[in-house]
Amino acid sequence: MKVTLSALDTHESSFTPLVVIELAQDVKEETKEWLKNRIISRKKDGGAQLLFRPLLNKYEKETLENQNLYLVGASRIRLLLGAEAVGLVKECSDDTMRAFMYGTRHNFKGFDDDNDDFLTMAERQFIIKHELESLRARDEKMIPGYPQAKLYPGKSLLRRLLTSGIVIQVFPLHDNEALKKLEDTWYTRFTVKYQPIDSIRGYFGETIALYFGFLEYFTFALIPVAVLGLPYYLFVWENYDKYVVFASFNLIWSTVILEVWKRGCASMTYRWGTLVMKRQFEEPRPGYHGVLGINSVTGREEPLYPSYKRQLRIYLVSLPFVCLCLYFSLFVMMIYFDMEAWALDLHENSRSEWTGILLYVPSIIYAIVIEIMNRFYRFAAEFLTSWENHRLESAYQNHLILKVLVFNFLNCFASLFYIAFVLRDMKLLRQSLATLLITSQIFNQIVESLLPYWLQKKQHVKVKKKVQALKADIDATLYEQVVLEKEMGTYLGTFDDYLELFLQFGYVSLFSCVYPLAAAFAVLNNLTEVNSDALKMCRVFKRPFSEPSASIGVWQLAFETMSVISVVTNCALIGMSPQVNALFPESKADLILIVVAVEHALLALKFILAFAIPDKPRHIQMKLARLEFESLEAFKQQQMKHVAENLKEDWREGGKESAP
Repeated sequence: MKVTLSALDTHESSFTPLVVIELAQDVKEETKEWLKNRIISRKKDGGAQLLFRPLLNKYEKETLENQNLYLVGASRIRLLLGAEAVGLVKECSDDTMRAFMYGTRHNFKGFDDDNDDFLTMAERQFIIKHELESLRARDEKMIPGYPQAKLYPGKSLLRRLLTSGIVIQVFPLHDNEALKKLEDTWYTRFTVKYQPIDSIRGYFGETIALYFGFLEYFTFALIPVAVLGLPYYLFVWENYDKYVVFASFNLIWSTVILEVWKRGCASMTYRWGTLVMKRQFEEPRPGYHGVLGINSVTGREEPLYPSYKRQLRIYLVSLPFVCLCLYFSLFVMMIYFDMEAWALDLHENSRSEWTGILLYVPSIIYAIVIEIMNRFYRFAAEFLTSWENHRLESAYQNHLILKVLVFNFLNCFASLFYIAFVLRDMKLLRQSLATLLITSQIFNQIVESLLPYWLQKKQHVKVKKKVQALKADIDATLYEQVVLEKEMGTYLGTFDDYLELFLQFGYVSLFSCVYPLAAAFAVLNNLTEVNSDALKMCRVFKRPFSEPSASIGVWQLAFETMSVISVVTNCALIGMSPQVNALFPESKADLILIVVAVEHALLALKFILAFAIPDKPRHIQMKLARLEFESLEAFKQQQMKHVAENLKEDWREGGKESAP
């Protein structure tokens, strides 16, 4: 008879393993006991009030490889109260979206006292993550058993445990049955089709679903530009004056697609509930530290850190470092141009087939160096942004994205601007643009998906052999799943994925009149990107924690800024073309004035279009207005009730005083 893993033999039959905590192998018993008590203790005692179980019992630890793996879950009521605490929004019986309240739980669609599917597994894991991150030190001066791991009131316990190496990792478990269903409708059949965005959202959460929704939308939006660019490439390659129509279409297109995306995004996130989810009182991020105090807005006890110290770190350390990295990027760019000159001289002297191929080598090398520099800089930017000690996760992300975008923009596009406006070599610009675009796409596909997938397959085989070698009387299904997933790589979020699309958008829009095929190559890349990213999410990386999102955030502003820069770039390139210059042989001043006027007119058209197209559809605006009105009315009724109670109390007090 097989022995069932102890994780499922709990006192509460409703316990479902949701999150895994891996401790270091040599963690002391008193530390384990302290951590367990903090996790299972009541909220009012400073605990998380969750369920905490070892993966293996004493017998199984002797039978299987000893692993310090623990499973975390929560009772049904605890999860519902947690949903209220984090502000999850659900659909009510009257088809409106409202913040979930435990007291009015029966008013929400799909809720039943016997139904455990009201909260998705992703939402339950998000609630547990929130509760674990909310654990903060109280009177402890150190982690029990580790005097060097200092604590102070308000310090995030999970953060300290991770930085001290006591906790190796915390990750949510996959639901194998739900994952298989998602894969069957997502990427296992290589056909051009719409993605199951709602199913992705249900499994991975809103942030990842929005990325895949944007990737799909952006890919389909590129098709008209790719189709229009093909005849320009085939028939009017050198006639830059004829690219005025193509460039103008591209500029209007870039504005319209971004505005239409905002409308579609609002519809999706309203349906998911995150558009009306209140985040204005966001709790401090786990990495935030400071002296424990009282937040003057919320009245909650939390760490406080002076803003002037943060500003000093930003302007005296982070800013000079970013400037130094930008200078180094320009230095590498000049080395690339020296290599280009050397290859060109060699080709002109030899004129052989090999030297003709050699002309593309400097661009390929430079494209690979750019990708490597971008990744090294990313690590430095993350360290600096964390060191700046931002209170909110949103502020941390905004500063990180700003640092990385500035460097990546200069690193990827500086050479193209130099070729276009300093060297004025359109042939070299076209060659460099094509090489950078294609090389970066191939490099990213290999590094982000193919290489991790190959490494994961090798690790999977090793774990399978190890589990099969165990005693036959052990039912190790859950054990195998946990061990397999803990060895997977950690998905670091959608940052790199959005950055790749942002740079691709730049290659397509900035120099569209020089290389019209850029959009076609982008479409081809994205059709494979959808499947490779889906494979990456399902089979290469650990399941990430769900994160509620109402939009793609600061990336929307980044794409809009790129579209504005593309207006200036394309107008300048058309004005520099020989055909346009030939129209003004006498006065270049007239040409400059006309180019500037056209550029201003196109910018004005962009802003008019952005203003004319509402960010939210009319029906969404009406629903949001209705919710705001009802909230105001409920607040008024509450105030009137409070006033009435005070008057009643005053009347009672007055009656007592008038009595003899």
